[in-house]
Amino acid sequence: MRKFDKFYIDGQWVDPVARNDFNVYNPATEDVCATISLGSSKDVDIAVSAAKHAFQSFSRTDRSERIELLESCVAAYKKNYATMAECIREEMGAPQSLASGTQAYLGQVHLEEAIKILKDFKFEEECGTTRIFKEPIGVCGMITPWNWPANQIACKVAPALAVGCTMILKPSEVAPLSGYIFAEIMHEAGVPDGVFNLVNGDGEGVGTALSRHPDVELISFTGSTRAGSLVSQNAAPTVKRVTLELGGKSPNIILDDANLEDAVTRGISQMYLNTGQSCNAPSRMLVPVKKLSEAEEIAKKVTQAVKVGDPQDECTTMGPAVSEVQFNKIQGLIAKGIQEGAKLVVGGTGRPEGINTGYFVRPTVFSEANNEMTIAREEIFGPVLTMIPYETEDEAIDIANDTAYGLAGYVQSGDMSHARDVASRIRAGNVDINGAFCGFSAPFGGYKQSGNGREWGGHGFEEYLEVKAVGGYDG
Repeated sequence: MRKFDKFYIDGQWVDPVARNDFNVYNPATEDVCATISLGSSKDVDIAVSAAKHAFQSFSRTDRSERIELLESCVAAYKKNYATMAECIREEMGAPQSLASGTQAYLGQVHLEEAIKILKDFKFEEECGTTRIFKEPIGVCGMITPWNWPANQIACKVAPALAVGCTMILKPSEVAPLSGYIFAEIMHEAGVPDGVFNLVNGDGEGVGTALSRHPDVELISFTGSTRAGSLVSQNAAPTVKRVTLELGGKSPNIILDDANLEDAVTRGISQMYLNTGQSCNAPSRMLVPVKKLSEAEEIAKKVTQAVKVGDPQDECTTMGPAVSEVQFNKIQGLIAKGIQEGAKLVVGGTGRPEGINTGYFVRPTVFSEANNEMTIAREEIFGPVLTMIPYETEDEAIDIANDTAYGLAGYVQSGDMSHARDVASRIRAGNVDINGAFCGFSAPFGGYKQSGNGREWGGHGFEEYLEVKAVGGYDG
């Protein structure tokens, strides 16, 4: 069992001001896999003070110094890659192939992408005789979720380092092990003292303290819409910048001219990735009513081929939900779907057959649903897909946009011009056509209650910068 009970502050591993031990559970076994300590506002004060002091010098470093630092971070990440993957498997039950593949790799790729962008990023521009400068915003508080831990940490830390900010990271207390390893990577890479700091804790104890702290200039938060709203409220008195990447209920419109087999198979596979625990999961599949029956059969076939089980088994394609809380939430919403009259195509409540331990969920498909049902409106954050039939294309687009969220959208079509037209009508921050991925240099973020601001790529850099105009500079 791992014991990660110290915080990383000012270049050192230090004891909490007051010990508050917290057990971390392996969701596949329900056993304790690690112990951490939850921090408090006093720990946050110490970390913020260190970051504030470090900002004075780190903000003045030049581009070449920060490129070299990021290159060291990449090298250290690669050395610790296997440990990062193992921790992700333990803390959230990701299958080994997912943990060592996509999950761990995303932490590395954001560091690499930051180097590419930083080499050519324009920190100055002319505006007549006025010179416009983009300067690091200051001390940043980063609050990250449990579902894609390495990804969410790196896509915040990398741009902050690249532009010269200092930071305090609070990873999810549900999946904190990857954050601890990331801190060790930063230390090994030689990140200057106080530039990167880690304080473990929950939202009430550490998240709130970071959000309210007068010396924190930016809060970057990824998590639920409810929690994001609280972060904004806590941050409001100090008028700090707040960027939010929140929930989603993303539509996947299968147009009449799409290859149905390919489209449904791809949509189901994307939905089940990471046990459905992704904010951009295509959880609402909109299907032409005349093709609904055929789509159900395809969905059933694909779902029955999913191998749910031990994350260490190479044959496993889906691991457990991350916690008992999450398991119970998913079970309740599946039961709600049945209660409200949606057609259960495959799956349902309870664990998969033959599994008695762990927070494993039966991959589930509902059909003949409407957009007023709970399963069509609430973010389930589990392997549960809802099929909604439509008569006309305009109706499909109306259903797609009839949601409080706007993180992602998906369009399936055999005609690229047709797909582009429909994509332009979806109100979401990211839209994928026929399974295409927008890429790591493209901005990631949402409309409406899916958040504000953007991460990834050059747009992610902008969130960590202030804009200064100096008149007469070129006069």
